[in-house]
Amino acid sequence: MFWCAFVVFFLALGNELHLSHATEVSVNNTENKLCLYANLMVNFSVTYEVGVNKSETVLFVLPENVTTEGSICNNTTSTLKLGFGDGHSWAVEFTKDNKTYQVDSIVFTYNLKDSSVFTNSTSNETKSVTAKPRITNVGVDTYYSCKSENVQRVESVTQTLYDVTLQAFVTNGSKSDTDTVCTADLTSTTVAPTTTVTTTAAPTSTPTPTLPTPTTGNYSIAPDFNSTACLMATFGLRIGFKQGDKVETINLVPSATEVGGACGVNSSILILTSDTINIMFTFSNDSKKFHLHALNVTVKPATGVAVVAANTNMSIWVAAVGSSYMCNKEQTLTVTETLTLYTFKLRVQPFGVEKGEFATAEDCGDDTKGSWIVPIAFGVALAVLIFIVLIAYFIGRKRNQGSSYEHF
Repeated sequence: MFWCAFVVFFLALGNELHLSHATEVSVNNTENKLCLYANLMVNFSVTYEVGVNKSETVLFVLPENVTTEGSICNNTTSTLKLGFGDGHSWAVEFTKDNKTYQVDSIVFTYNLKDSSVFTNSTSNETKSVTAKPRITNVGVDTYYSCKSENVQRVESVTQTLYDVTLQAFVTNGSKSDTDTVCTADLTSTTVAPTTTVTTTAAPTSTPTPTLPTPTTGNYSIAPDFNSTACLMATFGLRIGFKQGDKVETINLVPSATEVGGACGVNSSILILTSDTINIMFTFSNDSKKFHLHALNVTVKPATGVAVVAANTNMSIWVAAVGSSYMCNKEQTLTVTETLTLYTFKLRVQPFGVEKGEFATAEDCGDDTKGSWIVPIAFGVALAVLIFIVLIAYFIGRKRNQGSSYEHF
């Protein structure tokens, strides 16, 4: 059966998105009725060979300019296939029974011959990897919704899906208003060290508990097990987030946190995952300076629903490539209106790490601000003192001149 399709794209979370594109795709049949719908973000990390025992890792996203050629809608099986670039594609395979449907596999195909993506690749192969995501038991005539990150690692490829909306086997030619929410977004039963602060002005006799200063964690990424670090970071991290009319805070516990990510030439990613916090830092490099470009955060508190926040238009933690960025004082970083990050004793170097050690640090403004207070205060006091001495001198001189005139 011949199927035709149309694709609508949009960008979310700001005008400049480097590693987080939101892509909305609608596939129609020959009767011009919707049969497949997707609205999601996908980041790719691919490690490939550039020489003998040498490799590079490239980071890129599912782009705007995709095609839906090869997408198929049948009664019990469907395929959403998105083609992009020079021979790359991303395909989702669905199957359905009487009451539910599921994703059987995600097949990512990439062409190493595409030099615009895989610079200096020694291979011209087209490779495919198949991931088995846990997207099951989605009710027929509902859409699958998952704001949390879904990381799929197969061989040398890491795919990160988030803010996902998928619906296959659309029954009435329009997307459903009912969702099947993924497990990661549901209420977590894990007990976490949180404190709640009521935002209303009502008095309370119970003092609000205060979290201790977060433990400083040391995090690093290496290209492989036999290599030294290519990304290094150390900091304590606290997250503040809104739950209804309340603001809660939670600390990241380094000993209960898994570290992931990848190092690239122009972009590097650090992913920290615990039972209650998933956070992805994306750093960019313009060959002279690096900076934190994007943050994706998911918090699963002890009570309430998961909180997901993303900001992909940032330019903070700036330092010269070949150096590290450091800020010992507490920093407050507003990610969105509902989520704020607090860092303590921060030091990070996402590019140019040598011998597994931090390079010379460039201090943040907060650290250098205090060092200027004493010199400025001393300078002002000295200027005032000189002014007073000059006035006293001129007054004394005038009096002496008057006294000499009368004596003469």
